[in-house]
Amino acid sequence: MAADRLYLDHAATTPMLPAAQAAMVGAMASWANPSSPHADGRAARAMLENARARIASALGWTGHVIFTSGASEAIAIGLLRAKVGRIVTSPVEHDAVLRVTKGAARLAVDHSGIVQTPVRAEPVETPSFLAANKDGPSTGSAQTDDRFVLAIQHVNNETGVIQPLDRIERDGAVLFADCAQSAGKLPLPDADMIAISAHKFGGPPGIGALLLRDLALIEPSGGQEQGYRAGTENLPAILSMAAALEAREDWLPRATALRARLDAGIEAAGGVVVARDAPRLPAIASYRMPGVSARAQLIQFDMAGISVSAGSACSSGSLKTSHVLGAMGWDEAAASEVVRVSFGPQTCDNDLDRFLAAWTAMAAKASGRASR
Repeated sequence: MAADRLYLDHAATTPMLPAAQAAMVGAMASWANPSSPHADGRAARAMLENARARIASALGWTGHVIFTSGASEAIAIGLLRAKVGRIVTSPVEHDAVLRVTKGAARLAVDHSGIVQTPVRAEPVETPSFLAANKDGPSTGSAQTDDRFVLAIQHVNNETGVIQPLDRIERDGAVLFADCAQSAGKLPLPDADMIAISAHKFGGPPGIGALLLRDLALIEPSGGQEQGYRAGTENLPAILSMAAALEAREDWLPRATALRARLDAGIEAAGGVVVARDAPRLPAIASYRMPGVSARAQLIQFDMAGISVSAGSACSSGSLKTSHVLGAMGWDEAAASEVVRVSFGPQTCDNDLDRFLAAWTAMAAKASGRASR
């Protein structure tokens, strides 16, 4: 990345931490297949299992860790192979969840995107929020019990809104939490299945994990990872992920002050803070610039050497109107004027000064055109 560019798209991917880079390079120098029975393979297996234990310890997780290529694969494995009859989710989930839960029941959300409908202990055939979708999709598992999967994102990837997962009534439900944006930053929620991705917290891209309270929650598929995920484990990336989690610092208090300052500056320049009063991860914020499309903003910010995004990285390239904002009650015109800004550990006051100067100039120009 050019030295004069300002990177404010850490929710899409954040730079690898030095410790993670060093761990990956070191593993590449002495790597063998962990499934091989010879001495080299056994040594690799020992490193793999040690990394698995380190990752669980760093996250405070007491269950199982199944390595995947990232959160999207963890989501697909957890939701499509769950041994339960149905999936219930919300309309503000990441595309990776919505893709594998098409037709599933969606819980209501308020104007901040927080789930409103409680989940109570009822048989899976008759919950009130499933009544309109009794023939909705199952998880795809041949062996199911009478529970259902409740798939709710811990931190929204577009708005930073934190779902109060500890307060959702979920008797009878298996809670699946997409923690791609929160793992390594916030304590993990008390969930049965959790998806994480290393490149969101300073590890390398292409590696993540499905955390499981009980392996019996999902159907095995054969292959590696105790028979729950086929393919040779990416040991260098796994060791790098472990190092990233162990090297992370608590920079969120500083990010909280930075985001509060940015919120105030955006509002002073005539902008709108998305979900301003909701509990939000301080590393993520979305802002509307009235009268200027997200497409135009991204082009102008990029020309100014500033990297931001519109919505999630998975859909930002297509510049589709955010389904998250739509579910929160935003009309299409307003939603199309929203961009996302996300911080990393190195983001500082000078970075915000530069961004705010570019934002203010752009907003003033648009306001001048509107007044003529």
